[in-house]
Amino acid sequence: MKQKDTVTFDDFQKVDIRIGTIIKVEDFQKARKPAYQLKIDFGEIGIKRSSAQITTLYSKKELLKKQVIAIINFKPKQIGNFMSECLILGVQNGEDVVLLQTQETAKNGNKVS
Repeated sequence: MKQKDTVTFDDFQKVDIRIGTIIKVEDFQKARKPAYQLKIDFGEIGIKRSSAQITTLYSKKELLKKQVIAIINFKPKQIGNFMSECLILGVQNGEDVVLLQTQETAKNGNKVS
């Protein structure tokens, strides 16, 4: 896999990456591929929604109260009948996505730097 173009530190600082806790998980019935609809608490920033195709590695019960890392300043994206407001970060591992996580619990809304 080829490395992408170089970005500046200023480019990186434009991306708002935060820690949040999943507070609600539902099956995304109208998704083309199996997915969940998530509500994530980002502390003072508020609650944001996201769609995630992570059903093969994570059950709804496992995800509830799990902290995740997400980009919160993307333009909202309509996915079927659902508006996704943030992008949870993970690593593509074959067909699956492994979520990025902190080693220790962090305060919801903390910025990744």
